[in-house]
Order: sequence, then structure tokens, then C-alpha cells
Amino acid sequence: MEDVQQLKMDKEPQETLSMDPVKFILWLFLVTIVMLFASQSSAYLVRRAEGNWLEFQMPTIFWYSTVVLLASSITMHWAYIMAKKDEIKRLKLAISITFALGLLFLAMQFQGWKDLVEMNVYFVGNPSGSFFYVFTGLHGFHIISGLIVLVFALFASFKLKANVKNLRQIQICTTYWHFLDLLWVYLFVFLLTFN
Repeated sequence: MEDVQQLKMDKEPQETLSMDPVKFILWLFLVTIVMLFASQSSAYLVRRAEGNWLEFQMPTIFWYSTVVLLASSITMHWAYIMAKKDEIKRLKLAISITFALGLLFLAMQFQGWKDLVEMNVYFVGNPSGSFFYVFTGLHGFHIISGLIVLVFALFASFKLKANVKNLRQIQICTTYWHFLDLLWVYLFVFLLTFN
């Protein structure tokens, strides 16, 4: 009898661990972004140690833009909660506010670049300025990609495809947006510490 049960258990398919392929691709993408900024951070530290490094005060607007981006993370989390509660009207509002804060962040970053130029810190010239522009520019590019993801999530909410029964798109959007916020906090602290 035990042999029959053992044989039956051997024939039953084993439960496999599975992951949503889109979420898996997102996590791979996030890992590549982390590797990109880790390599840039390493290059920054090595080049800084070589000397001929212009030290400058980070423009104040970067502090304000950090607050704006953190606020956008709160509104993005609010959007996720509203999707889980099936409150579509508030979901649309939360995504819209997050999108507006993301645009405001980009505008503030651009103003920060203008402030750097007024301080005679240029992209070409001293490597410290070049690195600053590269870090903030790369992050800005990823924020633009995050805004595109937000637009798709907003469209899904208007088509009633983002709701309690279908959270995948809003989960991906929330994960990516929070990641971009954490990445900016890292960059901000890194640039404050090592500039």
C-alpha cells in the first residue's frame, strides 16, 4: 500500500514557483539601473581621489526637488491603496497628482542645472560638474520613463482595467516609482557627501 502511495506521489506534478514575467522583467531592469549607478558612483570616487576636483555648493533647488519627489512617492502609494479599495475616482486623482509632481521635479532639476551654470559649473570642464550633470541627467531620464509608466496606469484606470481584480499594472507602476524615489535619495546624499 505504501508503494502505491509513493508511486502516486512520484507521478503528481510538483508545484513550481512562478513569477509574473512582466514583474520579473521589471526587477531585472531595476537591477541593471542599480548596476549603472553603482558603476558611476565608483568612477566618481576614483576620479575625485585623483585631484583637480572643483568643489561647489549644491543649489538649494535640489533640496526642494527632493521633497517634491518624496511627496510623489506618498501620492503613488495612495494610488495603490485606492486601486486595492476599488476607488477608481481617487485612484485617477492620485496618479494625476503623482504625474504632476514628477513633472515639477523635472522642472526643478532643469532649474538646478541653470543655477549650476550661473555658478560657472558646466558639463564640460571640471569632472565634478560633469559627474553631477550625468548623475542628475540619467536619473531625469529614468523619471521620464516613470512618467510614461504613470500615463499607462492612468489610462488603465480610465478604462477600469486598474482595480482590485487587476492590480498588476498599478503594482508595477508603484514599484518603479518608489525605486526612482529611493534612487534619487541615494544620489542626493551621495552628491552632498562627496562633492
